Amino acid sequence: MLHAGLDLSRKRLDFHLLDREGVTVEVGAAPPDADGLRGLAARLGRHGEPIRAAIESMNGARFVHDQLELAGWEVEIADAQKAKGLAPLACKTDRIDAWVLAELSRRELVPAIWLPDPAVRGERERARWRLHLVRHRSSLKQRVHALLLAHGKPCPVSDLFGVAGRGLLERLELPEPWQGHIHASLRLIDELDQEIDACERELRRLGADHRYVPLLMTVPGIGSVLAYTIAAEIGDISRFASPRKLAGYTGLCPRVYQSGDSDRRGSLSKQGPRYLRWALVEAATHACTHAAYRDRYQRTKTRLGKQRGAKIAQVDLARTLTEAIWYMLTRNQPFAPANATDPLAA
Repeated sequence: MLHAGLDLSRKRLDFHLLDREGVTVEVGAAPPDADGLRGLAARLGRHGEPIRAAIESMNGARFVHDQLELAGWEVEIADAQKAKGLAPLACKTDRIDAWVLAELSRRELVPAIWLPDPAVRGERERARWRLHLVRHRSSLKQRVHALLLAHGKPCPVSDLFGVAGRGLLERLELPEPWQGHIHASLRLIDELDQEIDACERELRRLGADHRYVPLLMTVPGIGSVLAYTIAAEIGDISRFASPRKLAGYTGLCPRVYQSGDSDRRGSLSKQGPRYLRWALVEAATHACTHAAYRDRYQRTKTRLGKQRGAKIAQVDLARTLTEAIWYMLTRNQPFAPANATDPLAA
């Protein structure tokens, strides 16, 4: 078997091919499009041996993976940070990166990531597209608020984009181009509202038949949209051997620095998918008033003080909800906590 390391950039794919003894067989580059990858597979196929390849996780790596696997290759996508930790280099170029990945593949040390199937990728895209639209809408609303503040216009209503707020904005008399920008922002906000409503209707319809969403909706603070987002980002719960593994995947656990007798905790690792992390913290924001977690949240908040207490207490509660979710999805049971410290009754 031959081992190929692939380093992907915007305009080319560098490769380094090694034999089982670590001797270089061929080095080169190819276009990273479908035709270029087919040509690469044909070019290296003349060696007459099966090829196992490794490529770092990045945008476009999945496309390369799918195309080369269709050509008969065995391709692994390596976690970029873990690969860097396994082989730190003083000199780093695309060709050296390709050689390192080929060597890791030859030694069977590739820190491969889990690859979701097309169905899970579709679920993630739907949930992430909605979040993308929501962020654009929030940005437009913040800009309108900023324009009012810049021109000394008060905002006496609680919802500037409700009925009363829209009437206030219509009566504004700002100089151009600011007045026109406000009207344009309102039109865009209305269009985004329609798109977001359509996305949420689709998520609710698809979530009704999802194996995880109905269970997740029994968790305090998790509605249909959050449930669909969490389910899509988790994928298959069986890939997490314990609730701690799932909590670590979310990036909500603090960094740990240990050396001898020293044991320190740092900031959150934030290594997992940011969409899952956002959804869990959002759920914790609402779950902090639930009877099962109210006392725990208040104790943590009071212990850490006003400045940091609320935020850290929310993250702590998000980790607790993560552990409860692992038990629920693993056992196929709805949310039923015995108390705040026992995430799910046995």
